[in-house]
Amino acid sequence: MDDATQKAGVLIEALGWIRQFRDKHVVIKLGGSALENDETVRNLLTDVIFMGAVGMRPILVHGGGKAISQAMQDAGIEPRFVQGRRYTDQQTIELVSEVLAKEICGSLVAEMRKQAGHAMGLSYLSQNCLIGEKLTLTGEGGEEIDLGRVGRIVDIDADLIRRTCEAGIIPVIPSIALDSAGDKLNVNADTAAAAVARLLNVEKLIFLSDVPGIFLDQHNPETLQNHLDVNRCRQLIADGTIATGMVPKVDAALEAIAAGVRKVHIVDGRKSHSLLLEIYSDHGIGTEIVPPASA
Repeated sequence: MDDATQKAGVLIEALGWIRQFRDKHVVIKLGGSALENDETVRNLLTDVIFMGAVGMRPILVHGGGKAISQAMQDAGIEPRFVQGRRYTDQQTIELVSEVLAKEICGSLVAEMRKQAGHAMGLSYLSQNCLIGEKLTLTGEGGEEIDLGRVGRIVDIDADLIRRTCEAGIIPVIPSIALDSAGDKLNVNADTAAAAVARLLNVEKLIFLSDVPGIFLDQHNPETLQNHLDVNRCRQLIADGTIATGMVPKVDAALEAIAAGVRKVHIVDGRKSHSLLLEIYSDHGIGTEIVPPASA
């Protein structure tokens, strides 16, 4: 009976959040180590299906960097990096597109359907929703550096995404865009998810990471920050507390918030049911980033 009472208490706690987020869009970015373990993926997709079942409108955006690296190795393609970014020639973009849009996206959709969820891949293979342009970098001398078929998102088919959600179907979007000529572009999944969140003006953007959130001291788990505003995040980037791979994720979060996204969450995707714990409990388990208090 005590166990049953505790479960009832959890449901009551979740009820207020379920009501608050009903019919709200939320973008979830899935990638990295969260894609490497089948059980982790199944649990995460169960959470996404639950969110849809209680009235939220989840949108899943995914990458697959390690799977791409493995596929390149298997194909005998030597990776080349320019200022830390993977150079993407024509052979590589075809391989990247195959891995992301066919293999990974297909497996995520299949798993959700296996769990009686309704999901659909939105990509160049079906209905494309990411519109991009080539991304170039600037060298030390001011020269333009070409990255090949690497791009950034400049627009989305917002109506297609909304219609899919309104039909009770969860969109699954691989981070491959098409340019104005219909050619494929490899896009960073974090920035792709942030662009979708920004252009749809969603309620929440959630990054599923391989760390619990943002720490003031990486060696002290007690310094996990449950709540940060934009100004504090900028301070932590400037002083080096937020560093390495977390920087582009937080930068993308700040851009999304500046464009109207209400909250960005960074949670550990490896933790069982981390999505539900972060969204439908009073305290959450990761780091939420919000607009400045004065905003």
